Order: sequence, then structure tokens, then C-alpha cells
Amino acid sequence: MTKPCLNFTVTVECNCSVGAFKRSVYPAAYLSIFLLGLTANLVSLCFFIGVRRTMKSFSPVNLFMLNLLISDLMLVCSLPFRAVYYLMNSHWVFGDVVCRFMGFVFYINLYGSVYFLMVLSIVRFVAIIKPYTYMYLQNSRGAVVVCVFVWLFVSLASIPLLDAGTSQDASGHIKCLELDPSLVKTIITLNKGALGVGFVLPFTVISFCYIIVAGKLYHLKRVQGKKAPHYKKSCALVVIVLLIFLVCFLPYHIVRTVFLDAEREVNDKGYGDSCQRIARIRKAAVVTLCLAACNSFLDPLLYFFVGENFWSLIQSFFSFILKCVVVVSSMNESHVSCFL
Repeated sequence: MTKPCLNFTVTVECNCSVGAFKRSVYPAAYLSIFLLGLTANLVSLCFFIGVRRTMKSFSPVNLFMLNLLISDLMLVCSLPFRAVYYLMNSHWVFGDVVCRFMGFVFYINLYGSVYFLMVLSIVRFVAIIKPYTYMYLQNSRGAVVVCVFVWLFVSLASIPLLDAGTSQDASGHIKCLELDPSLVKTIITLNKGALGVGFVLPFTVISFCYIIVAGKLYHLKRVQGKKAPHYKKSCALVVIVLLIFLVCFLPYHIVRTVFLDAEREVNDKGYGDSCQRIARIRKAAVVTLCLAACNSFLDPLLYFFVGENFWSLIQSFFSFILKCVVVVSSMNESHVSCFL
């Protein structure tokens, strides 16, 4: 029997199945996100390596962003496995252990990203509203404790997903990433907890922080103009975090809730005359799951626009490249002159 998994696929077969839709959308989306996410996060990793070489220790902001990067890389590296599953006509070839790890990694990334974004928002809130307190909190030990707590919390909360192993259908296909219809009611209960603690609470905290920060920034801009401290970085952080929440997390959580309620309705009453509606909900669930995975290449925008010392390191990097080009060009000219 298929075990619980919060991914948006079901084993129920009917005339409104979206199996073909999944097999066309998921591989294209997952492989595209893999390429974009891997590139963006590797560039970001180079940035953090540069920071580590120029500084004795990470600042709390950079430490939180580094943990966000690690979370994103975990998800990005799992996407090719998901893509291959759907390319092989929903047949899993990577074994039961890897199958169990897929859902676990996805939700660690999802809610790890949510909480690290919340922590970054709180840090920026303190930096704007209580700058002296912010200077006092520039302590890597405290940031390490926060990071460990976030990882432990999301890991423990995701442990039930390790039970979602493989199963075999009547045609002999090995199934993974599937939702067992008999466990929909249990998963609805889990979804309520994930919705409240994993989305509503962080989004409320972030919204509160940004409402206060927006008022403070508006006041600072009126008094000090564009030279107000932290103005550009804070505005960039607000825009990027809200973009990630509105594009990736909000649609996913709304549609996941509607999807699970629809599947419960199918289990209790059958399809009836609602087959087309169920099919539309299932397709929406496929699309929003892909949108949720997009946070893995949107998060690096934070490193590019908000990361401390990022642009100075970029300038140093390109200056180094330019010097190398000049040296190589001069060596080539000298080499050619020897034969003239």
C-alpha cells in the first residue's frame, strides 16, 4: 500500500486523471528549475567562499543566507530524480530509500526557506527599528543557535514523510511520490498544522515586520533622502521576500488545501458530475507544486541584492578576470613578436 505523502499526485484512476498532464509538465519544470537553481546557487556559493576568505567569520545575515543556500541546493539536486520518474511513465527506478528521501527533502527546503526568510526579515526589522540592538546582536554564536533550531524543527516536522516509500501497481510499475487516497483524511490533518505553523505564522510575522519597516523607511527617506541607512537593501529585501511568498508559497498552500478537500470528496462521494472540476484542481496542484520548487532559484536574488559585501566581491572578481585577460593578451603579443 502506498504510504502518506503530501505531493500532489494520486493513484486514483478515472476518466479525469491528469497523469498525462503531470508527465508533460513535471519533467520540463523540474529540469528547468534544476538548471537555473544549480547555476544561481553555485554562483552564490562562490560568493560565500569569497566572504569566508576576506572575513574571519560570517555575519549573522550571511550565515542565515548560507543555510538558505544549502537548503536550496538539497532541493535542486533532488529534482532530476523526480523528472526521470515522470519521464519513465511514472516508474521509479532509484529504490525505496531514495523515494522516501524525496518528499523529506522537498518539505525541509520549503519550510526551511520560509523560516530563514522570516529570520532575515526579523533581522532587517531590528536593523531599521533598533539599530543599536542590531549592532549588539552581531554575534555568530546566536545565529548558529537559530540555524540549528530551524533545521531541527523542520527536520522533525518532516519525519512522517520518510514513511512514504515505494509501491507497485497492477501493471508492475514501481510508484513513488504518490498520494494514497485512503490516507487523505490523515494528511488533511497534517496539512492544517503545516498551513498554520509553516505558512500563516511566518507570513504574519513577516507582514508585521515589513509594515513597520515600510513606515520607518518612508520617514527616513523624507528626512534624509536616498542616503537613509539601509534604505536600498531593506527595500530590496521587502520586494524579494514578498515576491517569493506571493509567487511560490501562497498559491501552493491555497491549492494544496483545496486539492486535499477535493480528494476527500472523491473518496467519500465519488466523482459524480464534478470530474472536470476535480481535473482542474489537480492540474492547478501540479502547477503550484512547480511554483513552490521555484523558490530554489529565486532565493539567490537575496544574495545578489541584499548579501553583505556581495557587490564589492563581484567587482574584485571582475577586476581579477580583467587583469588575467590583459596578462594573457600581452603574453600572446610577445609570443607572436618572437616569430616576426
